[in-house]
Amino acid sequence: MQVQRASLAEQIMGGLARIGITGRRIVIGVPLIWLMVFFLLPFLIVLKISFATQLIAIPPFSPLFVWTDGSFLPGLHIDWSNYQYMFSDSLYIKAYFNSVQIAFFSTCICTLIAYPMAYGVARAPESWRNPLLLLIVLPFWTSLLLRVYAWIGLLKTNGVINNVLLTLGIIDDPLPMMNNAFSVYVGIVYSYLPFMLLPLYASLSRLDFTLLEAASDLGASKARAFLSITLPLSLPGVIAGAMLVFIPAVGEFVIPSLLGGTGVTMIGRVIWDEFFSNQAWPVASAVAVTLMMFLVVPIMLYQHFQARTETR
Repeated sequence: MQVQRASLAEQIMGGLARIGITGRRIVIGVPLIWLMVFFLLPFLIVLKISFATQLIAIPPFSPLFVWTDGSFLPGLHIDWSNYQYMFSDSLYIKAYFNSVQIAFFSTCICTLIAYPMAYGVARAPESWRNPLLLLIVLPFWTSLLLRVYAWIGLLKTNGVINNVLLTLGIIDDPLPMMNNAFSVYVGIVYSYLPFMLLPLYASLSRLDFTLLEAASDLGASKARAFLSITLPLSLPGVIAGAMLVFIPAVGEFVIPSLLGGTGVTMIGRVIWDEFFSNQAWPVASAVAVTLMMFLVVPIMLYQHFQARTETR
């Protein structure tokens, strides 16, 4: 039976090879088709909508295709006013600036917190590493919404933190920790910290710590050894973690909406409002396309840096 299955598999692979489909092409082709269907095609649709004209209709924009002489033809009218309106309105500029600012500082905070944690896990005994990593990924077992709502209970005016501080007499009035930038930073750092920690651990776990001992024997201080050996060798992990935190944080919607309220304007909330509240799909699509093109730049820089590192 096993021989028949093996021969059948060989026949199938041989038939695929005769038409030019090899195992390597299948491995590459499956994710490529997935990206084309679920990323490239939706992006092209959003791109077309961004050049459409706003209409009072369902859907609220000029059609992607028009019926002419018994056949479908693509709509050829290109409307640049959506992009012009986006760059002329201070709301979108402020939202972009706030999003980049919050994402940048959140990435910096995640780096400062995650680096010593990842270093400690990498230096821990082998038997302790898996339990420590389990504690790192444990929050992923809970829904993001539940974790964010838990922070609402902690940070609100009559929440746990304010009640404890008032009971201990540390403060006289509740601290305003909700519906501001502070709560957004807390939510983003808490939610995206594992994305920074895991690449750092993967980079630091491959570090040869005997190099630090050699540097110490040669008279280098711990700070000098860290700056000269540990930090440069862990830099790919830092960059990978920074990309994993910064890119999704720029377009974050759930955390600013629940924790920031109306006090914090980020581009994800603006896109949501334009799509669902204002029904301005062309403008919202233009904002989304601009955001994605902005995020492509750091991704390309990271890939360039990674390619240079691998060729050394």
